[in-house]
Order: sequence, then structure tokens, then C-alpha cells
Amino acid sequence: MEDIKIIDITPENIAEYGVCGYKDVKKHIELRKKIEWFNEYYPKGLRMKVVFSQKGGYQGMLEYIPGKYAHRPVEADGYMFIHCVFVGFKNEFKHKGLASKLLDDCITEARDTKMFGVAVVTRKGPFMVHNDIFLKNGFQIVDSAKPDFDLLVLKFDEKSKNPGFKENMEEHSKDYGDGLTIMRSAQCPYTEKNVNAIIESAKRMNIKTKLVDLTDANAVQNTPCAFGSFCLIYNGKIISHHPVSNTRFENIMKKEISV
Repeated sequence: MEDIKIIDITPENIAEYGVCGYKDVKKHIELRKKIEWFNEYYPKGLRMKVVFSQKGGYQGMLEYIPGKYAHRPVEADGYMFIHCVFVGFKNEFKHKGLASKLLDDCITEARDTKMFGVAVVTRKGPFMVHNDIFLKNGFQIVDSAKPDFDLLVLKFDEKSKNPGFKENMEEHSKDYGDGLTIMRSAQCPYTEKNVNAIIESAKRMNIKTKLVDLTDANAVQNTPCAFGSFCLIYNGKIISHHPVSNTRFENIMKKEISV
């Protein structure tokens, strides 16, 4: 597609292009928090590439960071770690090889910066890409986590140690055994939406609620949920591995309370 460009996002232009559909800095607190987070980690190697069409606007992105700072509960130091990749708010931009082009750029940078390879967490469910595109590009599954998360890696040297999920990750949910705990990180802008409504619903249900803002990579890497940047825990049980609407939360809680 002739009008498509791959644009490197920087602290100077991130507000111009926005993130994940959020474009208005004044209107969207999600974007303001994402920009603050981006500016903090950009000097540490965080990179974001945007698929931009003159006709269709923002149509995709890839975000990656050195594994030391990965916002997932993984051991991936020495690898480049992909947080997220998607292409095609509009169908006409899908299946054009753009996601593979973004991935190639990431792999090239990982080689140029002498990383061990590239790692990524995928899942069958919402909010994360499935593993098809990575398997097609030579990645291998090296670890898994409940309910449907995979950790994949493309290693440049087979002798390098595999990355992995944090040991006993899911067991840590038992540390949050009293009421509802909401964990979120600004890495994913969707973690802001619906949280206040969920807290209000929990109050109406007389559920003790705690909001934990994960302020750095270390905090995220020690969460019990493989998504890392968002988690809902009720009485020590993970009830959502990704951001949900308030309606969805209320439906989950009705089932939990009735058990």
C-alpha cells in the first residue's frame, strides 16, 4: 500500500500520533499516562513503531523494550521483549504483511544491539496477539501460563538460556486473599478505562477493594497474572487477566458470590 509509512514514535511526536486509538491529550487521561510512562522508559530502550496511512490514519503499532524492563511477569533479561503488536483498525489494512514488517524491524534492532533474541507473551484470549505470526516467523514456545498464555522466543544463539515466566507466578494471587484487588500499569492504556466504575460497583456489593498502581517494571514482573499490566483478584483467585467493562465485572462477581 503506497500511502503506508512505518513511523518511529519518540517523546517529541507521541502526542501527535497518539496510542491505541487515543489521540486527544486533553481529553484522554489514558493517553497522558501512557505518554508519561513512555517518556520514562524511552531512555531505557523502549521503542514504539506505528503503521500510519495518509488515507486511513493510525492503523497499527509494535511496542518493545529490553527484557530487563518488560512489563510482564517474565525472566527475559538479555532479550528484546515485545509488549504488543496489532495492525488494522480497518479491514483493508489487514493481511498486507505489515505486522511481519514491524516484527522484522524489531528483530533487526535486537540483533544490532547484541540481544540474545526476541521474546513475547501471547494468548488465545483478548488483549494480546495470538502466536500464529510469531510461529510463522521462526519463534518457538518455551513456556506457558494459565489460562491460555504462551511465552515464545526467537533465539539468535541456541546456547542462550530460554526466557520464562516468573517461578510460581500464579501462586502469588493467594497473597491477595481479602476482597478485590485491582492491579494496573500505564503500559497498557486500556487499564485506565472502567476501573472507577468497577470500584463503585464493588462498594455497592460491600466488597473490600484495593487499587494497586504498578509503578515500575519490577512491580509488574512480580504480579501473579501473565498479562502483567492488569489483573483482578478476588479472595486470592484471579477473576480477570485483562481489562474488562464494569458490566462484565458485575457478571463475574455475581457468579463468584453465588458460589
